[in-house]
Amino acid sequence: MKIVSRNEELLRDALSCIPQPSSRTSLASCNKLIRFEDISAAAFKIQCGVQKTPCMYSRLSKQYGMDIYLKKEFLQYTGSVKERGVLYLLMSLPQDQQRKGVIVASDSNFSMAVAYHASELRIPVFVIMSTSTAPARVKMCREYGAMVISYGTTAKDSQVHARRLAQENGYLYLEEEDSAVYLSGLGTVGLEMYEQVPKLDAVIFPAGGHCGLLAGSAAALKHLNPRISIIGVESESFPVLQQSLKAGHPTEDQACNNHHFYGDVSGVCFGSNSLQLTGKLVDKVVAVREEDILISMLRLLEYERATVDAEGAIGLAALVAGKLPELKGKRVAVVICSGNLELHLLQRCIAHALTLDNRVCRFSLVISDCPGDMSKLLEILAREEARVLDIKQERIFVTSELFTVEVICTVETRDKIHTAQLRNALLERYPRTAWTER
Repeated sequence: MKIVSRNEELLRDALSCIPQPSSRTSLASCNKLIRFEDISAAAFKIQCGVQKTPCMYSRLSKQYGMDIYLKKEFLQYTGSVKERGVLYLLMSLPQDQQRKGVIVASDSNFSMAVAYHASELRIPVFVIMSTSTAPARVKMCREYGAMVISYGTTAKDSQVHARRLAQENGYLYLEEEDSAVYLSGLGTVGLEMYEQVPKLDAVIFPAGGHCGLLAGSAAALKHLNPRISIIGVESESFPVLQQSLKAGHPTEDQACNNHHFYGDVSGVCFGSNSLQLTGKLVDKVVAVREEDILISMLRLLEYERATVDAEGAIGLAALVAGKLPELKGKRVAVVICSGNLELHLLQRCIAHALTLDNRVCRFSLVISDCPGDMSKLLEILAREEARVLDIKQERIFVTSELFTVEVICTVETRDKIHTAQLRNALLERYPRTAWTER
């Protein structure tokens, strides 16, 4: 956790404990950055302030050929796993700083967690958001109990203003990074999963730039059972963690900053502490496509009734994409860490996912503009059990014969096989049927 104020020494920066890249680091020395005792202490301290979320057997298990258990961290009060680290951080602050208050500057899950838990602990909390922040986020943050101030047109403007207020008023400026305190709080997820699912073979976490959950939980799980495979998943579009591990230090992909859909997954790799722990304790990091994430969101909505964002779905996306064939027949836990997706974006994501999953398709064909021809087309669709979502007729801009009409139809099918059957049936009656490729 990055702390900027006149009281920078309130929490020690764990980075001072990190060995230089040139030195050889053993697993034991790496674990000293976050001791298992620290994670256990965090679990005890925050147990009354956060949910012990279920880790439940999923109906998706049969579909992917393994026993899948979903750790549903999106059920936290603010919809994010970040609450664990934030609560432990706030509870660890000295009383004089708790009286003065804290300040953050973003619309992220981290800021939402700070707003809620600081209010619950009766710590004055200020959140600086840019004027471009979604109104729903501003409203939610205020409902959590924070004083929300709109300032500037960019996130950087808000951060500069927040730092200035912190210096002038003695607030503690918090920016999500990777102090031992914050990582210990996040690591409690690993403790809970180990208790909830016996004989785990592997655990899958979201990775990307903000890999604190991956690093902290890996420290807990590897201490309890070194044979458990720890796997991180990030986006192919922003492979920040893989680039940082390869370089040996945190790197920044300029293209990934503030990507609305990916959220924290697309952020900058924020600290050497998390990176060192990840390099030593994580067995594998894989990357997935955006299409796989969207289908994962669809699967979770259909099979688990779970509405999650890209960060929450990216772990399962590795299984959807077939990136981990070695886990077939194994007992695997997947962390579903976040469920904060704006409604308008959710609608677009699910509609796109249905198309990618070959369950919504569009075609066009030309029929004669005579009574009964349209009913014959509808009869074929009904016989093939396709659900008509939209149908349009174009008469003016048809390039074929005069008394013809172009029909553009969008239908819903069960799956890829059903779509192929419908396509064959239409081509048999209408050989010039044109399908819109996704």
